Formats: sequence, C-alpha cells, structure tokens
Amino acid sequence: MSVKHLNQIDLARRWSISPRTLERWRWLGQGPRYIKIGGRVVYRIDEIEAFEAQQTRASTAELPQPRALARSA
Repeated sequence: MSVKHLNQIDLARRWSISPRTLERWRWLGQGPRYIKIGGRVVYRIDEIEAFEAQQTRASTAELPQPRALARSA
C-alpha cells in the first residue's frame, strides 16, 4: 500500500496559506498531524483530509471540535 504525503510547501499551496503558518501551527500543536524524519516534515493525505473534515462548520457560531490526543502505539 502506497501512502501519499505532502510536504509543507505543497500543503501550503493546497490551502493557499503561508508555509510559515504551518510551522507556527506545529509549534503551537495545532493543524494536522505530521511526520518528522530528521529535519524533513511531511503530512499524510489521510491526516490532511481528517483535519479538513474537522474544520467543517454549519455556522460561524459553531465552535471547533477539540483535537484528539495522540494515539498510543
């Protein structure tokens, strides 16, 4: 099975945001889950899509759902 990944630049382009925003989100523990191997950061497509699904709102008054805690291995 082939797992697809996006790097920080590709994800920033997908969402039309600055790559620095993704860096800040990682520092704050926000945004989608990511993988860091050495100095390289990548995001799994399934984690990106799950994060996008969590951002779906019915109105501007609706609060975001809390992010799930890290899964145990």
